[in-house]
Amino acid sequence: MTADQRAQDGAGTEGGRQVLSGPEIERALTRMAFEILEGNKGPENLVLLGIVSRGYPLAQRLARRIAANAEGVTAEDIVGRLDVTMFRDDLGATAFRAPSPTVLPEGGIDGKTVVLVDDVLFSGRTIRAALDALVELGRPSRVRLAVLVDRGHRELPIRADHVGRNLPSSSRERVMVRLSEVDDAGDQVVIEDRGTGESA
Repeated sequence: MTADQRAQDGAGTEGGRQVLSGPEIERALTRMAFEILEGNKGPENLVLLGIVSRGYPLAQRLARRIAANAEGVTAEDIVGRLDVTMFRDDLGATAFRAPSPTVLPEGGIDGKTVVLVDDVLFSGRTIRAALDALVELGRPSRVRLAVLVDRGHRELPIRADHVGRNLPSSSRERVMVRLSEVDDAGDQVVIEDRGTGESA
């Protein structure tokens, strides 16, 4: 890490301390896309399922990068959206969010390598819910996990296969991923002290 990067890493923003800038997020996604493509030995039988809400635009960005570097496939062929709201084990403890539609690529997920995509990996409970949701959607040949940020503090035995950045954090801190597709602000990852962290 350069001196400029270290300075930027500690730079304050209106909503906390920025730890990843927009260009750094883009570089991390480019690297992850190549890792996914190489790990699958090509785009055949590959599906990226983005977990609502910020996992989906990340999955779209990864799919576009993969399609740009592989023949015979478009981003739309390999990307889908997964809502896990009704499969969470903390519905009674958090504010209810109305589910949005789950959308699979035209070929479904049976026999495919499914890469679950999310913004932050924390306790692992969101991914457990995603695995439960997959059971009702089909039978993939294998399931892998790609996250932009792994912040530790796992409560379940879940590990990401592709990580944009490992970010050691306190359980009192909150890690916020902001994406242009969802948020008013530009792309960035911010960490702030909010007392109790979120379960993801």
